This record gives sequence, C-alpha cells and structure tokens, in this order.
Amino acid sequence: MLELLVVVAIILVLCAISAVHYRRARIAANQASAMASIHAINVAESTYALAYPEMGYSPELINLGSHGSDCQTVTSSNACLLDPSLATGIKSGYIFDVLGDGNTPDAGYTVTATPEAPGVSGTCSYASSQSAQVSSAASSRNVLPSDATASGCGGN
Repeated sequence: MLELLVVVAIILVLCAISAVHYRRARIAANQASAMASIHAINVAESTYALAYPEMGYSPELINLGSHGSDCQTVTSSNACLLDPSLATGIKSGYIFDVLGDGNTPDAGYTVTATPEAPGVSGTCSYASSQSAQVSSAASSRNVLPSDATASGCGGN
C-alpha cells in the first residue's frame, strides 16, 4: 500500500511539473502566432493599398478577408488577402484589431494584438503600423513580471 502511495505521489509531481511547462509552451506558441499574424496583416494592408489606391489602407480587418464571399470576385470590402479566421479578429488566443487613420484614402493604419486572457493565452501585446515595425509590451492585466520576461516580448 505504501509503495502505491509513493508511485501516485511521484505521478502527481510529474503532472504538476508538466502542466507548468505546457502552459509556457502554449503561451510561447500563441505569441509566435500573433507576431506572424501581425506580419500577415501588414503584408495584406500593403497589397490592399496597391490594389485599391482610392481607398488607401483598409480601415477594418474584415475587409482584408473574404467578408463572407467565395472570393470569385474581390472588391475593397472583400479583398480575400487574409485567412478567414484571422480576418474575424480572433486567432490563437489573441484579439486583432485594425484602425485606419480616418482619411479618405487612408494613408495609415494601426494593427494591435492583445491576449484574449492575459497571462493565460499570452503575456504580451503587439502593435504595428504601415511602417511594418512591430512593438511589444507586457500585457497590463494578470501578468507576473517574471512571466513577461520568461516568455520574451520581443518585437522587431
């Protein structure tokens, strides 16, 4: 009986250790996906501005996707430049948003990526613009400083 309790205790300790590593790996994967998605949005915005000079950059993320169409005919409201899951604004634990500069045509935009559940789905927030420079910061809610440091909030 004692041997069985020792085995169960060892298994529980191993499970606790693996859960922490799994959480960190998942956060790192979500953050890498967010950075790649920001890059994809920047490329889609540049392509959109070239294809629709009268519009400039897209002021809304949904316009860069299919917007419910089959992509047989593309327009400025369904450019079919992004994966439909990213065009909805939520992907891999992050919420994405694009905001145009309000001019006609839009001469600039800002894209942001924030964790859906800070500290759980990610510890960093990201932002970019038409310059394609990505900035990052530790998410302000529910994040321990050690989590943000360990996860690496590096932008380029």
